[in-house]
Amino acid sequence: MSVYDKLSELNITLPPVSVPAAAYVPYVQTGNLVFLSGHIARKDGKPWAAQFGKNITTDEGKLAARAVAIDLLGTLHAATGGDLNRVKRIVKVMSLVNSTGDFTEQHLVTNGASELLGQVFGDKGVHARSAFGVAQIPMGACVEIELIAELA
Repeated sequence: MSVYDKLSELNITLPPVSVPAAAYVPYVQTGNLVFLSGHIARKDGKPWAAQFGKNITTDEGKLAARAVAIDLLGTLHAATGGDLNRVKRIVKVMSLVNSTGDFTEQHLVTNGASELLGQVFGDKGVHARSAFGVAQIPMGACVEIELIAELA
C-alpha cells in the first residue's frame, strides 16, 4: 500500500509547509538524510498553548503530538519533491514537551506522533526517539517535534 493510500485510509490531508517563525528553513537535505525543523502543536490554526502538569492532559497531548506529526508529514512531502513513497526510513524523532517540573509523561505524549508515523509508514516508520520536558516552547506551544528521515 502506498503512503498516500494509507493517509487516505486514515482520513489525513497533508497541510502545506508552515512558514518559519524565525531565521531558519523548514528542512535541509544532506545526502539521503532530510532534517525537518521543529514544528509546534497547533489547534484551530493557532499555537496550542498549554503546559503539561498544569492545564493539559496526557491524552490531549497525544492528540497534539499526532497533529504535529501530520504537519511534519506535510513538510516531508515537500522535502521529497512531492513523493512520500521515497521515504526509506523515519530515523529519529525529537520531542519537546512543555511541562511543569513534576510532569513525567513526556514519552506518552510523544507516542501520539510515533504511533501515527508507524501507521503511515509501517516498519519504515519505526524510529529512534527522544522526549524531553522543557520549561517553555516558542509561543507557549504544548509540544514541538523535529524529525530526521532517510530518502531512497
